[in-house]
Amino acid sequence: MLEIFLITLIILAIVALEIKDLLNAVIILAGFSLALAVSFYCLQAPDVALAEAAVGTGVSTALFVVAIYKTERGR
Repeated sequence: MLEIFLITLIILAIVALEIKDLLNAVIILAGFSLALAVSFYCLQAPDVALAEAAVGTGVSTALFVVAIYKTERGR
């Protein structure tokens, strides 16, 4: 099961790099953080998984979305 999430991480990273729209790239990165959190949980590190889920998926995504909307793209 861990191998599935590791392959998903590689695919999501490549897609996030290749996509041109910033908002879609941030959404892909949120999925990347979620897959990374699940991978940490599979590796029996639930504290790190919880921190990654909270910070990586939640806070970072919110900050990126706010930053995008405060620039030219959001207008």
